[in-house]
Amino acid sequence: MDGSDLAPTYITFKGETVQTILVLGGTGKTGRRVVTRLHERDLPVRVGSRSGDPAFDWEDPATWAPALQGVGAVYVSYYPDLAVPGAPEAVGAFARLAVDSGARRLVLLSGRGEEEAQAAERALIDSGADWTILRAAWFDQNFSENYLLEPVLAGHVVLPAGDVAEPFVDADDIADVAVAALTEDGHSGQIYELTGPRLLTFADAVAAIAAASGREIGYTRVSPEDYAGALAAEGVPADVIDLLIYLFTTVLDGRNASLGDGVRRALGRSPRDFADYAREVAATGIWKAADA
Repeated sequence: MDGSDLAPTYITFKGETVQTILVLGGTGKTGRRVVTRLHERDLPVRVGSRSGDPAFDWEDPATWAPALQGVGAVYVSYYPDLAVPGAPEAVGAFARLAVDSGARRLVLLSGRGEEEAQAAERALIDSGADWTILRAAWFDQNFSENYLLEPVLAGHVVLPAGDVAEPFVDADDIADVAVAALTEDGHSGQIYELTGPRLLTFADAVAAIAAASGREIGYTRVSPEDYAGALAAEGVPADVIDLLIYLFTTVLDGRNASLGDGVRRALGRSPRDFADYAREVAATGIWKAADA
């Protein structure tokens, strides 16, 4: 690849000149949805991932500058999670480099109720960027595009989550807000609390999936210790186990058992309900039992 492939890309959108938009985590749950929406608007997009061209790797700062060349705005999604050690430092360093490179508009995907994530937010804000923070609740799509898909297919979900309710949010709503913040005025300096329209326990969510898919799917609550032990027995890496236990024991302690207004503030509409998500996914057949 020669340097011409990284030359600034400009188009006219709504009467304004627009540079390339870099989407970090552009193959992930929210990132690929952001990429799709930007392509649908015929906006210049660069996918920031290890398989991208040029490649982007959070663990290799040498890849950051090439990915930022000619970029005017960035969707910042940190892998594996803003709660891991070193995330605030990495996000801050990237944000400063982005601003120095000419990418002043930064939209950060953050975690709702996560103190560690807020440290990364402050690091990005301190970079001097025109920033927008998206504090997202637990994704609906964790049940269909992530590690919870397998137990749903098996017909029994086991988690260390009890009666504390969570305002599950749809990844499509997150992507819609992200695209608005990346391409429209009026979102700079905003912190959007992104949730669904109602609270559900994990047992409620599993019951909604069962109803939508026409299957019997059980739910059992276990202790964090038993859950960690079961994951370890399956060969799940220790750092992944630690992150999951943190999410289920700390973030799901009731601090997020309230609704946010971020989707309505950013988009002027209500967020998508979990039941609608469940019906749409069930219609694809992805939740059919393996022996069905």
